[in-house]
Amino acid sequence: MTADQVMQYALPAFVLAIVVEAIFSWRYQRGWYAPKDTALSLGLLVLSSLVDLLPKLLAVFLFYQLYAISPFSETLHGRWWAWPLLFVLDDFIYYWFHRANHEIRLFWAGHQAHHSATLMNFGTALRQGVGERLHKYFFWLPLPLLGFDPGMVLLMISLNLIYQFWVHTESVKKLPTWIEFVMNTPSHHRVHHASNVRYLDCNHGGVLIIWDRWFGTFSEESSEEPLRYGLTKNFEGYNPMKYAIAGYQSLWQDLMRSQSWRERLGFLTLAPGWNEDGLDRRAKTLRAQAAKVDQERRYRQVP
Repeated sequence: MTADQVMQYALPAFVLAIVVEAIFSWRYQRGWYAPKDTALSLGLLVLSSLVDLLPKLLAVFLFYQLYAISPFSETLHGRWWAWPLLFVLDDFIYYWFHRANHEIRLFWAGHQAHHSATLMNFGTALRQGVGERLHKYFFWLPLPLLGFDPGMVLLMISLNLIYQFWVHTESVKKLPTWIEFVMNTPSHHRVHHASNVRYLDCNHGGVLIIWDRWFGTFSEESSEEPLRYGLTKNFEGYNPMKYAIAGYQSLWQDLMRSQSWRERLGFLTLAPGWNEDGLDRRAKTLRAQAAKVDQERRYRQVP
């Protein structure tokens, strides 16, 4: 089965899930959906699909070129263990791709539309970052060079994305502890979409959450601090094109007011929040400051 065939089966399931969740939300007054918000998500899905065409074609061409020169293709061909190995490597690459989208301003400009939703629901999963399609597939170039058939790679990318659809929801609270420890779950992904300082730029995993635990980007959902979805500075209106280009417009403005090429390079390659208004508002800096304040508060409370 190809990646395109898998998506053809998945899309009707996605639509059904959105309809069922929306009806449940309306029936029990959960407030998970708003018609204009869902329409915006679908608009961004259409835009991202259109932008995706050429980069994906180029990536597929490069995949086959690299696969043709791989010294390992015969070793992996037809081996059952190539699939679980590919699953792990694909998810590992996805973690770093996703993390780069949050920690490199140029990449964030193409990804932030996905985080613009102030509601968490299955429809939000379809609110894809438009600009990130331009650089996405190049993170996966090592896999065909390692001998994985390009069709296998594309299928695994699709399966990973299909899994991630189901973690965009508030209808599932917590799963069994061992699942929460290993897998990316709705609880973990709600954290990823929150704009609270303690949650900002955490939980980048696709299917597995172990990468975040190992590389220091994990944060647990806490009842002590309710989640605030969306961006630190939310957009207004419901024009998909505005959301798709807003990150690039903001980046361009910063580049134009920069006084040196070193500063411009910083705006392009460092995390969002670097040097804005002369202050460092990157997520890791804000978290360190908050931790220091909390530590000082606790110290003062000690008798």
